[in-house]
Amino acid sequence: MDEFQIETAQNVGINQNVASIGDRMLGYLIDSAIILLYTILAILLLVKLDLDPGDMWAVYLLVSLPAFLYYVLLETFMDGKTVGKSIMKMRVVKLDGSPASFANYFVRWILRVIDVVLTTGGVAVLTILFKGNGQRVGDIAAGTTVISEKEKLTINHTLVKDLPVDYVPTYSQVTVLNDSDMQTIKNLYDDAVRKGNHNVILNLHHRLIKVMAVEPKENPVNFVSKVIKDYNYYTQNM
Repeated sequence: MDEFQIETAQNVGINQNVASIGDRMLGYLIDSAIILLYTILAILLLVKLDLDPGDMWAVYLLVSLPAFLYYVLLETFMDGKTVGKSIMKMRVVKLDGSPASFANYFVRWILRVIDVVLTTGGVAVLTILFKGNGQRVGDIAAGTTVISEKEKLTINHTLVKDLPVDYVPTYSQVTVLNDSDMQTIKNLYDDAVRKGNHNVILNLHHRLIKVMAVEPKENPVNFVSKVIKDYNYYTQNM
């Protein structure tokens, strides 16, 4: 899973997980299957209604609109997701990690003609491979990318972390926190870094400064990370 760093308006650097091409292709196949199934059911319904040929075309155009607008509608109302993206745990976001707008989704949808329809996905795959941050042509034009929200389960998801033998802590004030507090902080921090949610990082930063009564020199991401490491140091050496 590739990563790229985004710089937020608050000058917070966050590594963003880019959805893999494999996941995006599987998501696309799932969405395509849903659109195909809907289209077949719509045709069967029209045949069942036994309408006049002239009326049938008008009704078909009407009932096929949801399939035609599938991507832009679902991404707008499902916060950057379609059914396929939701199953594969992916989301469309702006390059700074903030939620995309209808305008962003609309530009992506319009340029699907170039990315996917006319080239059977060839342009999209090549662009994603060469661009390096998960962007197809539609994403480049819209200023978006597709991130993965899959949780990578490693030993880092536990509170206890191995520290270097020569590790030097900075904030002894972390001892005012308890294990429950720190586990909550670590879970929020890890989730925010994975999803590029800089607002959560900033909230943790401000809250820890207030509780610990310190004035950190590090940026918010490094400060919260340092607090977690310092807590591990002191609890392991008590």
